[in-house]
Amino acid sequence: MKVNVDRVTKQFKNKIAVDRLSFELSEGVTGLLGANGAGKTTLMRIMSGILDATSGTVDADGIAVTSEEYRALLGYLPQDFGYYPEFTARDFVMYIAALKGLNKKHAKARTDELLELVGLSDVANKKIKTFSGGMKQRVGIAQALINEPKILILDEPTAGLDPKERVRFRDLIAELGKDTIVLFSTHIVSDIEHIAKRVLMMKGGLLIYDGEWNEDMGDLEEFYMKEFE
Repeated sequence: MKVNVDRVTKQFKNKIAVDRLSFELSEGVTGLLGANGAGKTTLMRIMSGILDATSGTVDADGIAVTSEEYRALLGYLPQDFGYYPEFTARDFVMYIAALKGLNKKHAKARTDELLELVGLSDVANKKIKTFSGGMKQRVGIAQALINEPKILILDEPTAGLDPKERVRFRDLIAELGKDTIVLFSTHIVSDIEHIAKRVLMMKGGLLIYDGEWNEDMGDLEEFYMKEFE
């Protein structure tokens, strides 16, 4: 499967947030870098079908981003992850499973599996409002994976996680990338350096770099800082 972004532009009044972006994603982890205001979140919201592009198209093997079929393939963790504070972690992930159309038996098994995966099994029945920022982020990661997505879009997935948790989820994302299209944005360059097979960099709504990154090309963080200082 491939996700095709074709000449996508998004304009808000007088500001062009995403400017004629075109690229194709296949299985594996692609990292998205850029300073605040570069257009990363706007792009990811368009690719998740939450925001309409002003012009251009997004599809997965010809399946339009606006279709139910595309949504069934998608897992999405937004930067500002919304949750119901009175729900327990288990209830919330089960609720997302119901929205995604999973049958109850499968949803329950999958929820338990994911809460174990993100290290929340022991607090599965506690209300989300009692959780730390990092724990809430882990609930967000679990809900993004509930439907075993073929396309996974993660906007700052390691935000709020401590260094040990970050490494754990970096490894998880790398594992998922073996048979899933994963696009994740972060301001932590080392996360991308460790697991992304490909790097996209945005600046002022434009794509200024698209390619593989390896050690022979020097230090990615150094390159990034030079571009965005």
